[in-house]
Amino acid sequence: MPANLRIKQRLREGKAVTVVGGHHNSDMIDFLGQFGLDGAWIECEHGPVSWEQIGDMSRACDLWNMASIVRVPANEPWVITRTLDRGASGIVVPHVSTKAEAEQVVQSAKFGPIGLRGMYGSRRSYAVSDYFQKANAETTTVILIEEMEAIHNLAEILTVENLDVFFVAPSDLAQTMGYVGQPNHPEVRAVIDRAIRQIVAAGRTAGALVTDENVDHYYDLGARFFLTQWTNWVAKGAASFRAHVEAR
Repeated sequence: MPANLRIKQRLREGKAVTVVGGHHNSDMIDFLGQFGLDGAWIECEHGPVSWEQIGDMSRACDLWNMASIVRVPANEPWVITRTLDRGASGIVVPHVSTKAEAEQVVQSAKFGPIGLRGMYGSRRSYAVSDYFQKANAETTTVILIEEMEAIHNLAEILTVENLDVFFVAPSDLAQTMGYVGQPNHPEVRAVIDRAIRQIVAAGRTAGALVTDENVDHYYDLGARFFLTQWTNWVAKGAASFRAHVEAR
């Protein structure tokens, strides 16, 4: 089963989906693929990834049947279309704070009759006779809830169909609450928890940025789409190794 269909099926069944982020290139994705994670988060809002590299990284994901989930830099139709045309199997759109903005994501990511994605085959269409229908069924769409405006409008945003995940992002949310650089502030965490409960209560899928230490908390709240950073694992391992050597 293709990775994105597997993700959608797991989410429908209430099962967890694991996506790994970090400083990616195609070799790193190829290495991480062996561990059975559901997808790789390819960072194009803040990272250095080029259009050409999206193609290479998504191919590396395909080798391990991982989803290539690309965070685009903006909610712009041409950016979303070109990202998918380069071979991404899913997109993450930042700063979606209104129902109209959420609807624009769907319009940009889906072909007709659902949306108005620009008609083009891309590499995923090669030898696929019903490509446009398959693309609509398989493309994973994730939006980021990361401003207080989005929190205030969340009930309306949750009514938009053909969005797979409503991901509550802590850092920008903290900034709009007046807690710059404090995503773990208790008031920020309280807003995140309430938003996740609201998403789950509406029958939609909530996403969360997690670590080994807090993943159980968000799972218990009902989130099922989990992003974690492989750099955290390296940092812990490096610190443990150094401490062990220095203690000798």
